[in-house]
Amino acid sequence: MSYFNYLPEIFYNFPIGDSEKVVVVRDITANVRVFKNVLDNVTLYDEYDIVDGETPEIVSEKLYGTPTFHWALMIFNERYDYIKDWVLPYERLVQYCKDKYGNDNIYQIHHYEDENGYVVNDDYPLATPIDNITYEEGINEEKRRIKIVSKAIIQQMMNEFQKIMNP
Repeated sequence: MSYFNYLPEIFYNFPIGDSEKVVVVRDITANVRVFKNVLDNVTLYDEYDIVDGETPEIVSEKLYGTPTFHWALMIFNERYDYIKDWVLPYERLVQYCKDKYGNDNIYQIHHYEDENGYVVNDDYPLATPIDNITYEEGINEEKRRIKIVSKAIIQQMMNEFQKIMNP
């Protein structure tokens, strides 16, 4: 079932000219806060490394046998934006860097780091230059590992979520 199907329906008044039209819509304000409360009680989880090209739907299908838990994976890992919060395949990462820094600037120095990975000034002894693409690769790689719960637990979480959302 789609995430939005779990949300309660409400009546909403849309002003149209001098009149109003009442429409039934999903109450998105009930959203992830409820599910987050359910997830806070999960203490046992495993980790999974996203493979380049895998979308949340693919990971859900691979782990749970259905793509419909994609949104639960995102919420469980506090990732709310499919573009900014998910691992980009390398080709898309390069394009992102070109868009962000300019075609000719992806190999320009972003900052310097010491031997422990801390940001330092360029005159620091043994300071290593980190270019824009390397900087963005590091951020991208941090998104690769996600938390997952077992198939049995995710189904229980979905059942509990559905009870909370549709009492």
